[in-house]
Amino acid sequence: MKSELFVVCLNNADYPASLESRKLYRVVPDADAAQLSMIRVIDESGEDYLYPAALFSPIFIPKDLQRLLLAA
Repeated sequence: MKSELFVVCLNNADYPASLESRKLYRVVPDADAAQLSMIRVIDESGEDYLYPAALFSPIFIPKDLQRLLLAA
């Protein structure tokens, strides 16, 4: 598992219904999105959507905690 599996939302101003500031989100790998400076995350709807990568910051999560978060 990689630490890039999770990010923290830094700014939800343009997406208040879909994202919460300072909340942890799971990343869905998407190489095409990354080339466009976008990131695919599972948002408040429970579905994965593209957002500008600048709205998020990667966060380091130890592997044992990642396993617990992914199992939930």
